[in-house]
Order: sequence, then structure tokens, then C-alpha cells
Amino acid sequence: MLNAPIKRLSTTAADFDDQLTTLLSWDEGSHEHVESVVKAVLVDVRKRGDAAVLDYTAQFDHLNVDAMQQLVFGPERLQKALDSIDPKERAALESAAARIAEYHAHQQQESWRYTDALGNQLGQKVTPMDRVGVYAPGGKAAYPSSVLMAAVTAKVAGVPDVALVTPTPNGLVNDMVLAAAAIAGVDSMITIGGAQAVAALAYGTETIPKVDKIVGPGNVYVAEAKRAVYGTVDIDMIAGPSEILIISDGTANPDWLAMDLFSQAEHDENAQAILISPDAEHLNAVHNSIQKLLPTLDRNQIAATSLRDRGALITVKDLDEAITLCNRIAPEHLELAVADPEALVSGIRHAGAIFMGLNTSEALGDYCAGPNHVLPTSGTARFSSPLGVYDFQKRSSIIYCTRDGASELGKTASALARGESLEAHARSAEYRIIK
Repeated sequence: MLNAPIKRLSTTAADFDDQLTTLLSWDEGSHEHVESVVKAVLVDVRKRGDAAVLDYTAQFDHLNVDAMQQLVFGPERLQKALDSIDPKERAALESAAARIAEYHAHQQQESWRYTDALGNQLGQKVTPMDRVGVYAPGGKAAYPSSVLMAAVTAKVAGVPDVALVTPTPNGLVNDMVLAAAAIAGVDSMITIGGAQAVAALAYGTETIPKVDKIVGPGNVYVAEAKRAVYGTVDIDMIAGPSEILIISDGTANPDWLAMDLFSQAEHDENAQAILISPDAEHLNAVHNSIQKLLPTLDRNQIAATSLRDRGALITVKDLDEAITLCNRIAPEHLELAVADPEALVSGIRHAGAIFMGLNTSEALGDYCAGPNHVLPTSGTARFSSPLGVYDFQKRSSIIYCTRDGASELGKTASALARGESLEAHARSAEYRIIK
């Protein structure tokens, strides 16, 4: 039987704070080599454009072509993939896309204005970005759900041009990814990946127009490239390993909770799965379910390593303490596996997504519930939010003064500007003061 040790912690232990800090810490390791490689790729792509991208695609993806156009897929190619996949898979993708679109439509922000007491019009103009790049892992590690989450949301926001980049190692094309792109309304897809794809999107090449924002998951080289080009373009976030925190009152089926923990632990060895409960016997039952069910997973070795190195079952005094602990952890995914989740949700201040009740598994949010599964990790839910329509739009302030309004405001502006010794500011405002 596969051994799956998982830490057992208690908030009553004298050194619990230190234990929790150690558990939550995540060391990305030395990035000097990654930074060096990425920097060289970014500089080269910025300098040589298509030629550099083609060279790196041949080197890293073992895909040799003569021209960049051979790596560009238009709507016709995406539609062909959509028509070729299993009807059940197509129906699932279309259902998920519809739910994602419906949810994100509620996030739409309208432009607005109001008139102040001086008769001036003040407001905000909301405008979608012109062009957005979506990065999706390719080859064997393909995530059509991530394509839907990013591209559908961008289209709901009104982005007219969405470009998808995804590597196709050895020319291996994943039709599910292409089908998802077709359903999401992706305008073009380029079969490139890695730091070179990020560079092409950020700087533009002869074939690939520059984008305004890059979103989507990738490996350490993609993450480092996104970090490096931020400022030239916008990015969604620098994501760490997947996380789940479950608060249980003891009423949930232990097998369900074990599988919910696995749903993140199977992502990779650095993923984190934590269960908190005031019921020690319930935690024992979940532990037994972990031991029983882990060997049944195809990715059991990955999940076992994740649980051993970064997982924990934590005993707390009560649910109030569980909430306090949750707000300290600020998890990416939070399951409130309790009989009355409404009694707890008001106390949750920091979580990327909150899954309420015994029937709501995190997996539903990953695929088809509707809310975005691109979420803040590594405690950044304290100040970050899920990917949404607002991430693909920008806001411009509107200031439209009347003659009398400009005169009255000019007196205030003049006084403040002269207080800052900015004479031109003051005089510019004073010109409009009615004498």
C-alpha cells in the first residue's frame, strides 16, 4: 500500500505558529539560471523578432518550420479541431464556456458621469484593452479549461483581439485546446511557448502584434518572463503552486474530503492541501480515507509527495479559530465543508475562491461553475483577486468643467500649486479664473 504521511498539527501546541510558518513557506529555489536564460531570450526576441522565435521553437520544442506563418492558426483551423473532437467533450466545453460567460457578464462595468454643485461633469470611461495574449501549456500538459477562463472572460470584457500562444512539442497539437479556443472566440493561435512566446507577445514581431496584457499559467521560465516584461505590458499574476484549504465541522464524508485534498495535491509536488477541523476524530477518519484512496489515483506519487511535504490536518479549538487561521493562510481555494456555510462566510476576509457547503467541490470551480479559476496563490489573496472582466478593461477619468466651475476650482488649484512651488500649474489655472 502506498504510504501517504501527512502532518498532524494542533493549535494548542506551543510551537504551532512556527510549524505553520514552516508549512506555508514555499521556496522557489535558485532562479539565477532561469533569470539568465529568460533575459537572453527576451533580448534576442526583441532584437531579431520572428527569426529568434523560430530558433527557440526548434531548440526547445523540436519543431522546425521555415516561416512564422506556419505556426499561426486562424479561426478555420480552430473550428476544424472543434468539429473533430468527441461530441461529449464538445458539449462539456460549450457548457463550461456558457457558464463562464454568464458569470463574468455580471462583472461588466459601465462608464458613468455626474454633475457636481459647480455644474462640472466628472466621471469615468471604461474601455476594453485592444489586444490580449493568453498563454496555455501545450503538448501532454494541456489545459483547455484555462483557455476558456482567460479568453471567454476577455471577450466578455469586450477585447476585440485575443491571441492564444501554446507550445506544440514535436508538432503535437492538442485538439481540445484548439476546440476551446474556437468556442472562446480566440482570434488567432500561435503554436509557440516558453519565454520566447511571452517575449513575442510583449514586444511584437514581424508576424505577431504586440499585446496589452498577457495572462495564463506556465512553467518557471514563462513565469519569470512574465515578471520581466511587466511594465512593458500588463500581466495577470505570478502564480505559485496550487492550494486548497478545507474547513470542516465534521459533517462531511471523509472520503469526499480526502479526494478534495487530492484534487490539488495531484497538480504537482509543491501543491498544498490543508484540512482544518475542531473534530479530532473526524480528522482521523479523513486520514484513513487518504490512506485508502490515494493508491487508486493515477498520479498517486505526485499527490503523496505533496501531502507529505506541504499537506496538513490541523486540529483547532472551534470554527472561530478555524476562520482566524484561514485569514492568516489566505488560500487560493477555500472549501467551507460545513452544515451552515453562511454562518462562516462573513468572517472570511482572505481567499481567492470560496466553495460553500458539503456539495460544492473545488473541482467544479476549476471547470464549469462559472467563476474564474485563475486565482491568487501563496497568500496573495490578502491583496489580489480572481481574474475577471475588470482585468481586461481600463478606466479613464472624465473632467469637463463649465466656465464658472473652472473659475472656482482654479482658485483652489492655484493655492495648492503655489504651495508646491509649481508656478506654471498655478498660472494655468489662474488664466481661467473669472475676474
